[in-house]
Amino acid sequence: MELFFQLIIDGLASGAIYASLALALVLIFRATHIVNFGQGEMATFSAYCAWQLCEWGVPIPLSFVVVGAASFLLGIFVFRAVVRPISKAPVEAIVVVTLGLFVSFQALCLWVWGADQRAFPSMFPSDGWDILGVRVTASVLGILLVLGCLAAAIGGIFRLTRLGLAMRASAYSSEKSLLVGIPVEKMLMLGWGFAATIGFIAAVLVGPRLFLSPTMMMSILLYALASATLGGWDSPLGAVLGGLLVGVAESLGATFLPFIGADLRVVIPIAVTLAILLVRPAGLFGTATVVKV
Repeated sequence: MELFFQLIIDGLASGAIYASLALALVLIFRATHIVNFGQGEMATFSAYCAWQLCEWGVPIPLSFVVVGAASFLLGIFVFRAVVRPISKAPVEAIVVVTLGLFVSFQALCLWVWGADQRAFPSMFPSDGWDILGVRVTASVLGILLVLGCLAAAIGGIFRLTRLGLAMRASAYSSEKSLLVGIPVEKMLMLGWGFAATIGFIAAVLVGPRLFLSPTMMMSILLYALASATLGGWDSPLGAVLGGLLVGVAESLGATFLPFIGADLRVVIPIAVTLAILLVRPAGLFGTATVVKV
């Protein structure tokens, strides 16, 4: 039983990281109906920038704040320079462009910093506590706390502020939003900016666990895509809960399903997601689309 609860705790910590990146993916999809496959590599680039500032002697908290703000501007730049010109293109072309972002940012990290793994500073102390035989570390609690703050902030912005209402309206119908005076393009830029910052936070959380490398976020992106699909692509709450479910399922399955093991543990979240989609194609919290024939 102690092993079971330990795996639950570890799974929640991993799931919180998946949920953070899934939340960034969902924000962009809600705003522009685009799945940004380059989100993880953009986050990796930001994480390298934060690491570089730390290497230059900038305090860790200050470097994270500075790069978090810079990530927001990076998201806006990518939207204006890359996404906006192709916003009316066929979906296949948009997929290719976002995959191009994936390759470009990964190549940029390789070119500037090389392929060697580097130790990334952690925001949390290394302390831990044994509670009824279960090891709970400050890192796990910190990761869950950060996810809770992100979810609360996003939920508060979308539900309680005029900015959030305008962003939701722009995502729902850009044509109607323009008629009532909402600056749709500005709202879309903000969505990409917020998503880039959230992606950076996900990279900051995963960096100390995996070490910093140009390919660090590749597997995390796969889990985040599964989390967003499981929770529903139009639901930030679904992205959060989907990420936690994927993390717990991965942790339990890799231990209690010996024929899968650690090497094939990526199969577990995909299998869980497929099972849910067979029952509810829109995801657990997604909005089903009704088409009149």
